[in-house]
Amino acid sequence: RLVKVFKELAMKQLQGACLPLLLLLLSKAEGFVPIVRLQQSLLARRTDFLDFSSPQQARLAKCTKLLNARVSRRQLPIMMTGFTPPFVGSIDDGTQSCRCIIFDKKGKVVAKAQKQKKQIFPQPGWCEQDPRDIIDNVNFCVDEAVSDLKRIGYNVQDLKGIGITNQRETTLIWDRQTGEPLHNAIIWLDTRNAKTCEDLANANGGRDAFRRKCGLPISTYFSGVKLKWLFDAFPEILAKAEQGQVMFGTVDTWLIYKLTGKHVTDVTNACRTMLMNLETLNWDEEICSKFGVPMSILPEIRSSAEVYGEILQGPLKGIPVAACLGDQQSACVGHCAFNPGDSKNTYGTGCFLLMNTGEKPAFSENGLLSTVCYKLGADAPAVYALEGSVAIAGVGVSWLRDNMKFLEHAEESEKVARSVPDTGGVYFVPAFSGLFAPYWKEDARGAILGLTQFTTSAHIVRALLEAVAFQTADVVDAITKDSGIQLTRMKVDGGMTANDVLMEFQADLLGATVMRPAMREVTALGAALAAGLAVGVWKDIKELEQVQGDTCDYTYFQSKMDAKTRTMKKSKWEDAVRRTFDWVQ
Repeated sequence: RLVKVFKELAMKQLQGACLPLLLLLLSKAEGFVPIVRLQQSLLARRTDFLDFSSPQQARLAKCTKLLNARVSRRQLPIMMTGFTPPFVGSIDDGTQSCRCIIFDKKGKVVAKAQKQKKQIFPQPGWCEQDPRDIIDNVNFCVDEAVSDLKRIGYNVQDLKGIGITNQRETTLIWDRQTGEPLHNAIIWLDTRNAKTCEDLANANGGRDAFRRKCGLPISTYFSGVKLKWLFDAFPEILAKAEQGQVMFGTVDTWLIYKLTGKHVTDVTNACRTMLMNLETLNWDEEICSKFGVPMSILPEIRSSAEVYGEILQGPLKGIPVAACLGDQQSACVGHCAFNPGDSKNTYGTGCFLLMNTGEKPAFSENGLLSTVCYKLGADAPAVYALEGSVAIAGVGVSWLRDNMKFLEHAEESEKVARSVPDTGGVYFVPAFSGLFAPYWKEDARGAILGLTQFTTSAHIVRALLEAVAFQTADVVDAITKDSGIQLTRMKVDGGMTANDVLMEFQADLLGATVMRPAMREVTALGAALAAGLAVGVWKDIKELEQVQGDTCDYTYFQSKMDAKTRTMKKSKWEDAVRRTFDWVQ
């Protein structure tokens, strides 16, 4: 924006009275991370667009001198940058992108770097990532974020700890001696193991055979089933595993191993494998035996907030990795959902609604998952949650962009959707990899219903956005049935929450207030808060709540839809969903 302002002022032949204003703009902007790059950019470009008359050369020289002084200044005063050390970093490795964000003690973003990830689709329903790319992307983002930190005058020594948050359930396996992967990472939404699920269910008394122990149904979603598929498909990997030559882990384990050399995970990731007992928080010997998983390959289970080890190399060498949470649980911590009944919904690749249920596991009768919400310290109690998981949310917008070419950029979805008043009667059920909560229909497949000659791509884009809201409403209804609690407000986060069309329709469909934080990086903030708690940046949960309250200023979306319309729309949606069942025979 400032480059644009500079150009506009320059084109108008900068008058002397404008120079102080321009310098004031630049000085005020020094609290933002990109300011040094901006100043360098201005200096590099100034001869490209400035054509001052002779009387103005002196003023330009003065301006240039001041800008050069700011660029070369090695240590900006804290009152100028606006940040408060000590700092805590967060590595947020999601399904579609990786980011590294550095927060200050007040929860403000000091530096940030992000990189998109490459997805591999070998067959329909299959989704993989290269484990080497996963760690390379993390290292790239760390390098960029640390470089930005240094550019604004701070040292790595100001960084006291790193937290990790990650896509859950994604399954990796590597050689214990070489540390090299033995197979691509199998992503959480991959459905290649459908037959494995069927065989496990038939052999053990149904899909809910292990639910009372691990809180989860037998589903393609979870790591243990993916691991069993790997062993069935590659007997040579199983043979190595039985000889103790293999390590298994979800993405958090892979990253911690590559960064620190330690083979560990935390309770929030371990509970998503189907192999951990929810009550004991240990690997369950019986379930591992049923799945054919040698327990020697499993990482040590630790709490979500403690020092696992120090980073061995790179710009963060010697900095402790001090927190680890699955991305949805990390968002709960980022929202400070520390009380029973507190809930949040994350709109990312998929959609995930969690409600804190306290210090004892709660089990659902309506298709929800029982999971660990967090354990903030080795001696702290575990806190549990009910979760509703939706497979397709933001990745559906990516499909409209990449496969259907309805959009050039995902951000256009709001503008395109707003170009029509409604969907024109179109309903889009994005069951690309089956349906998760509350249906758990792996044989469902995507469908667009209600098409007419009147239908345009804009109607379909809007229908996809509404589908995300409908799926969330299904999960909310299930939580209400299980808990008896009527939702009146819902905190949200994730990239899709920037879309006002989605947020407005979500509030309408729920008949409740949707609360969107101004600071969207709530998932990364959660891992940073947990790491800061572990290394003493913050001393207790009250301090975490203070930081979160100061950081996450909320925008409120109120319901404007009448009850009759809401009921009609939900009824049509339920009809559309039923039509996608049993498609895969």
